[in-house]
Amino acid sequence: MEWDQELDAVGLLCPLPVLKARKRLQSMQSGAVLRVLADDPAAAIDFPHFCNEQRHELVGVEDIAPPLRAFLVRKR
Repeated sequence: MEWDQELDAVGLLCPLPVLKARKRLQSMQSGAVLRVLADDPAAAIDFPHFCNEQRHELVGVEDIAPPLRAFLVRKR
């Protein structure tokens, strides 16, 4: 899947990956996709919860090299 912007949150611990994603999404157009790279194990729980709460769509999660994952979030 293609994305519009990428955010490197590698090395950041909860809740920083989600907080940085929220800030980046604010400047993006509705329907745009943000790819977030994160290696915090809690991100696997945080991103689905964040998307549900903010009504964004979690369109995919890619395991790159555990614990590194890419979360694809489509802005509402």
